[in-house]
Amino acid sequence: MNWLTALLILTVSVIGMEAFAWIVHKFIMHGRLGWRWHESHHIETKGPFEKNDLYTICFSFIAATLFIIGSMGHPVIWMVALGLTVYGVLYGIVHDGLVHRRWPVYIRTPNGYLKRLVQAHRLHHAVHTREGAVSYGFLYAQDIRKLKAQLKKTHTPKDSMQNGNHD
Repeated sequence: MNWLTALLILTVSVIGMEAFAWIVHKFIMHGRLGWRWHESHHIETKGPFEKNDLYTICFSFIAATLFIIGSMGHPVIWMVALGLTVYGVLYGIVHDGLVHRRWPVYIRTPNGYLKRLVQAHRLHHAVHTREGAVSYGFLYAQDIRKLKAQLKKTHTPKDSMQNGNHD
């Protein structure tokens, strides 16, 4: 496989993971099936870990399995596994580091893409129940004004944290 094809597969895999993560986040994590683990992420927990971290373990097993299959003569599958892994690293840096500040260093988010991403995810956490959240993506965020309007339509102040500033 040439490097251009490999790069294309890697890029499509990372972008595809954002779409896959959005679907899993909205319909499994916020659904009946996955809320038991994900709820820990919407309430304050003590300690460095929460039940929601089990999703990371599950996804890492999927990536590891794809690496094993890919190493048996399937380079496309190996590149897909690398795309999943790159997405996981980006998720860890952006979601766990920037948004939730689970890392020991604080990174200021200037105006622009990263600030919008942090704001959108905080609006997602303004809702502490399975239903009614906004912004299910991890690396893409809609316009903040649209998300606030959507949240305002579906929730009263008692349903959500003020201004979506929950970490």
